[in-house]
Amino acid sequence: MLKNYKSYGSVCELETQILLAGDFGFIEKGVLSRLKRDIAEIERMLKALIKSLENKPLESLDPLLQPKWRRT
Repeated sequence: MLKNYKSYGSVCELETQILLAGDFGFIEKGVLSRLKRDIAEIERMLKALIKSLENKPLESLDPLLQPKWRRT
């Protein structure tokens, strides 16, 4: 589960770097606009994934946490 939060943090860090690059003129406005849309979509997907995983019991996420008799 922590991996998903790390992934989201990495996307936020990337967004910051891209915004700074745009502010300093290293990225053209059209490219910057496309990158911002792509990052927003990725953030939305990660948030949905994190929310869906938070609503699942831990046992369903990791088969090793299930009782031995339930493992296949």
